[in-house]
Amino acid sequence: MQNFEIERKFLVRGDAWKAAATEATRIAQAYLRTDGDATVRVRVREGRPATLTVKSQAAGLTRLEFEYEIPQADAEALFALRQGAIVEKVRHQVPVDGLVWEVDVFEGAHAGLVIAEVELASPTQAITLPPWAGPEVTGDPAYYNNALARGEMPPRS
Repeated sequence: MQNFEIERKFLVRGDAWKAAATEATRIAQAYLRTDGDATVRVRVREGRPATLTVKSQAAGLTRLEFEYEIPQADAEALFALRQGAIVEKVRHQVPVDGLVWEVDVFEGAHAGLVIAEVELASPTQAITLPPWAGPEVTGDPAYYNNALARGEMPPRS
């Protein structure tokens, strides 16, 4: 069985989403590979196991995704092998109409960038956009975290 990630991404307008946020998690991630057909990422999240993730590079709603828990010490050692910078952000869980949106507030070089993602059961699943959802950036590689790790500065709404 193949693992797929089906998600849509939007820039975020304002901070009205904060009133509905139920959880926040600090995340640091680094990319071991960003070229070719796949990216390889290592992620450390406060209060959760570290992970190693492989994602296909295909732009659009659907991408292959394989994620594996790894020891924290291994994740920290892998950070030294990264390509580019470490991407730091705080991920907020925001329930909206039966779905949980993830609002990422970036720090460091990308401070001020706020992106909301919502995972879907199928590429054709209908969603109601919350009023704070700005322009859609699904499939725009400028807004992928691996582009941010390479130091690229995407446009903001």
